[in-house]
Amino acid sequence: MANFGFAIDLRKCIGCHACTIACKSEHEIPVGVNRCWVKTVEKGSFPATRRLFFPVLCNQCSDAPCVRICPTNALFKRRDGIVDLNATSCIGCRACMEACPYDQLFIDPNTHTAEKCNFCANRVENELLPACVIVCPTECRIFGDLDDPSSAVSRIVQHEAFAVRKPEKGTGPKVFYLGADESVIRPEIAARPLHYKEGRVHLRPLGAPAEDPGSPGEPRVDYDVPHGKPWGADMVIYLFMKAVSTGAMLLAALLWLDGARGLLVEVMAPLISVAGVALTSIVLIVDLERPERFYYILTRSN
Repeated sequence: MANFGFAIDLRKCIGCHACTIACKSEHEIPVGVNRCWVKTVEKGSFPATRRLFFPVLCNQCSDAPCVRICPTNALFKRRDGIVDLNATSCIGCRACMEACPYDQLFIDPNTHTAEKCNFCANRVENELLPACVIVCPTECRIFGDLDDPSSAVSRIVQHEAFAVRKPEKGTGPKVFYLGADESVIRPEIAARPLHYKEGRVHLRPLGAPAEDPGSPGEPRVDYDVPHGKPWGADMVIYLFMKAVSTGAMLLAALLWLDGARGLLVEVMAPLISVAGVALTSIVLIVDLERPERFYYILTRSN
């Protein structure tokens, strides 16, 4: 069985975004979200400036945190190593978005379920290359079987220097970059003192002091894909109700062990705790992108 992986030669990428468009066309991805895209990083001081391109997509991790955290088994690993998603099992809890260290999952605004790159598994099954590979005009994207010593991607991994995104996370990413500048592969480090976060646009702040003449200049992320945080006020409410429920029961238990008896300890505290659990459950269900599927947590549990 194959073990598919990607190599991307950044020395050839021209930032044409053909890969992004081909992916959207192949999988009917709506406007505003992308399975793959091309980040742009600018560095240097005029006139000695450079623009670097950095295509990103799901890393199809060997130890994928999104698969581990998915409560309904919607995310799963295929025998060929591709991490795929079964949208019919997704409840839209956004846990996978929080777990992925590469910011490669999103909620499809049409289906209200999670989405991600799957190496065009529909094409791979028919012995075709992924859509982004087919359209790349500079052939900088190399796809193949990592376990086949004769494949181009396998030879690259075995014999050439490459970099991966966030190796410290220990996820075993299977997208390898050739000729990667540090300001591209690790913008959160290279872009200091700018504030950088995956999935956000942070240009050089207005009124920031100019670079010294002749200095190389701090790199900055010029283009990215913005989207909202996985959770907001809903998580605050959830944590508050959970704290009330746990605190009421814990306090009652401590008072009971200390010899206290009565209506407050034996009746009211347990009722408050049960009410807190019920309200917490309601908040969690309402917060799902597909709340009508909440029972999948029990029937299709991970």
